[in-house]
Amino acid sequence: MAHKKMTLKDMVIRGHVFCWDNGPYIMGIINVTPDSFSDGGHFLELDDAIMQAERLIEEGADILDIGGESTRPFSEPVSAEEEIRRVIPVIKAVRQATDRPISIDTTKALVAKAALEHGADIINDISALRFEPVMAEIASSFKAKVILMHMKGTPKDMQVKPCYDDVIGEVRSFLEKRISWAVLHGIPKEDILIDPGIGFGKDVAHNLTLINRLQEFEELSAPIVVGPSRKAFLGAITGIKTPYERDIPTLGAVAVAAVRGAHILRVHNVKNARQVLSVVNAIYQEKPTDGCQ
Repeated sequence: MAHKKMTLKDMVIRGHVFCWDNGPYIMGIINVTPDSFSDGGHFLELDDAIMQAERLIEEGADILDIGGESTRPFSEPVSAEEEIRRVIPVIKAVRQATDRPISIDTTKALVAKAALEHGADIINDISALRFEPVMAEIASSFKAKVILMHMKGTPKDMQVKPCYDDVIGEVRSFLEKRISWAVLHGIPKEDILIDPGIGFGKDVAHNLTLINRLQEFEELSAPIVVGPSRKAFLGAITGIKTPYERDIPTLGAVAVAAVRGAHILRVHNVKNARQVLSVVNAIYQEKPTDGCQ
């Protein structure tokens, strides 16, 4: 059953107007890492990362999300200096090539500041500004958009028997508190997006519940970002062990998330997601007609 999304105020990012009633929009992933769960090492070299950015834009990405540290389950953190070394050349090159909004996927204030200085527009923080609270000051000073994500624990321990009494209520309460904290620390409410954190401290049932009941996060009055791409819960359902081979299962999650109220979908395979969303939008935006045409 289709869900009618709550109307949100349009968001302008680097001159691009995001009219949430017309979404969902697509965020294409560029992991400049040797160890990300799906494509680690594929785009570690600068030329490869730039080619991937160009490919994602051609395929229909509305936002490019660039990250230099793996946040897969049980991953080890890297230093801010190493993360900067990985991402800044890519951000600089992509910014020279396109005006498409760029998101920096980081929990580190130094990395975020460097990224914003070189052309990034959005801070995508899986810790929801908890790991380094000074991130709020940096976001505010650059007038950056901020994605606040729910995560239980840290990447190193988040998948060790995650447990909730009420996953929807607990995730929603967490995001509500983080929105309030961010606003209190200088980030305008209209610059905040939220992410329930699919796969970040959740088991298969938790992830399925979050996607199926996504509309229950609309009361927070912020655009909803969902990132199901190639994640382990899809492998648990389908039996596909290799993350890179989970693009088709990903599309099932993308379609349902779109129907349930997602405003941005973060994916590896932009081309496939764009095709699926075109069909979803065509079905649910169809208007009844009177008589024959």
